[in-house]
Amino acid sequence: MESESTVLVEDRGTTRLITLNRPDKRNAIDLILRVELAEALEGAMSAESVRVVVLTGAGKAFCSGGDISTMDRQSAEKTVIRAQAAQRGIRAIWGGTKPVIAAVEGFAFGAGVSLAMACDRVVASEDAVLSTAFTGVGLAGDMGIFYSLPSRVGPAMARQLMMLPKRLSAVEGLGLGMVDETVPTGTALERALSDAELIAAAPPLALREMKWIWSRGAVAPMDLLDLEVEAQARLFDTDDFAEGIEAFTAKRKAVFQGR
Repeated sequence: MESESTVLVEDRGTTRLITLNRPDKRNAIDLILRVELAEALEGAMSAESVRVVVLTGAGKAFCSGGDISTMDRQSAEKTVIRAQAAQRGIRAIWGGTKPVIAAVEGFAFGAGVSLAMACDRVVASEDAVLSTAFTGVGLAGDMGIFYSLPSRVGPAMARQLMMLPKRLSAVEGLGLGMVDETVPTGTALERALSDAELIAAAPPLALREMKWIWSRGAVAPMDLLDLEVEAQARLFDTDDFAEGIEAFTAKRKAVFQGR
């Protein structure tokens, strides 16, 4: 992509690296970025050559939230368009078939923390700082945070973090479940790419079914059992399952093709 694009896309083998590219604005999300991010995520999910997505920010921040300089009081009708554009990227992450890893350095505030929480795995540098931050500008929150944050930290803690949006260190975030792993400053992307390689070796169809079940959100336990049956039924009749059994029997490493 051209250097002036607000989102950069690069393939590293079967991993697609998507980078928010407004470093001078700490990757704050304006309308152009949210559209380009959604397009990049949708493209990654539809690309047959891609197995895992890594999402990061250029410069010293992951994402400082929505770009306040582009916000003005406006009608609900206009706001719906803006908000739906932001939700489009989250829909791509949750509705897509491929795991998404967030590599977080520096700030992840407001919409930035929502974006990170929407991912399947969050790797954060030790100097990363996380905060919901929405109430600071009179907003409640969006980009899936009302689902993603409670699913990570529990409903009670999520309410406290949103009503009292203090700044959390990556280590504090790890203790709460907002972060899955902390790494030395400057190495979050390196670790995320390494994790992506490991995940890419897993059976793509099995990962797809995991994402499908997770996207159903909170369902009744008995209904969840039915979802698991549907997923297993689809997987048992695949080349990947046959390869897994054959490799296990032959005591060799399985090579999954996503078929």
